[in-house]
Amino acid sequence: MTGLAPAQGHLMSTYAPAPVRFVSGAGARLVDEDGKSYLDFLSGLAVTSLGHAHPAVAEALCRQAGRLLHVSNLFRNELAEDVAATLDRLIGDGQPAGGKVFFANSGAEANECALKLARRFGGRGRHVVVSAYGSFHGRTLATLHATGQPEKHEPFAPLPEGFRHVAYGDVGDLARVADPSVVAGVLVEPILGESGVIVPPRGYLSDLRALCDERGILLMVDEIQTGLGRTGRWFRFQDEDVQPDVVTVAKALGNGVPVGACWARAEVADAFVPGDHGSTFGGQPLALSAAKATLDTMVELDAPALASAAGAHLRAKLGELDGVAKVRGAGLLLAAVLEQGIDSKALVADALALGLVVNAPIPGAVRLAPPLLVSEAECDEAVAILAAALAQNRGESGRIRGDSHHRNADEQEGR
Repeated sequence: MTGLAPAQGHLMSTYAPAPVRFVSGAGARLVDEDGKSYLDFLSGLAVTSLGHAHPAVAEALCRQAGRLLHVSNLFRNELAEDVAATLDRLIGDGQPAGGKVFFANSGAEANECALKLARRFGGRGRHVVVSAYGSFHGRTLATLHATGQPEKHEPFAPLPEGFRHVAYGDVGDLARVADPSVVAGVLVEPILGESGVIVPPRGYLSDLRALCDERGILLMVDEIQTGLGRTGRWFRFQDEDVQPDVVTVAKALGNGVPVGACWARAEVADAFVPGDHGSTFGGQPLALSAAKATLDTMVELDAPALASAAGAHLRAKLGELDGVAKVRGAGLLLAAVLEQGIDSKALVADALALGLVVNAPIPGAVRLAPPLLVSEAECDEAVAILAAALAQNRGESGRIRGDSHHRNADEQEGR
């Protein structure tokens, strides 16, 4: 432990040493221990979609903490049915979708539930789940293997069996390996967030739905990063009018309080019987008080419409920056793809020093996922900071291009 700072000396080295320690936040802004203010355009990795310290969530937590913090799932929970019904209605785009919900503590746990449910529904021998290269589904052993990033698998081999990977956006590749005698389900992100905000070809989810129907395979959509309004719809799969069999949700669900959920249509959900799955803390009252306040506020404010409008403004401004080759994504889940030679990690560090929180999930791209309540003025401020960071990275004065209307149509659509 020699040489470690006292604040990090007792923490496992699972993250690189952080250059900043935040102590408070409000809306789209964070404040560090020295009192410096930052625009948060990452939202804790698409978590604080209502912004930091939203009063409705804070008040709900305070009320619940003074009433009942926890009760085991051996007993009924007055909040669980309410939150589950709201999720079911949002998954149905305003109408009941006819599904059931299991509450967990995180996205990884929600996906673990989906994987177990697929095996239970498929029956013994039909246990394989197919996912895409470049995907990210979690860090438990099973969700790590579902994650289509072999470089993350190697240190933890052997991983649980029963996973296959195919090219993202290529239904033909899926058809090649989706043998219905052994494959129980397909797990897919409608946009690859951790691989740089990759949007698949239009019709990809519809084609997946058709293939799964043809072969009797479950279509399981991981909406952990894309769901709850971030891409301009309550869920990204609604953009293609697709009805999944299973949907996983987390991140924004508690606006910072750890809570996740696995929704499944009733026929699939009923494959579970008492004792098949569980969680000591999953769906406990404190977490669900935050989820209820978050969902109620999102519905009241029409979160998808906010994300769509703010996202269009932010996208247009990013597209005018010198150093940005194109912008991809949807709503307020965007990636600024950088011109050749720009170091994305150095750019992110420069932006942080100038007061903007973003990240570089892959080389050559910067991800932006601000709160859905972000203002146009805050978007403009963030773009100005990014312009200054780009200029610093390139060693020139920052400027914004005025010829964005000449951009390729595919780039404007994020393809």
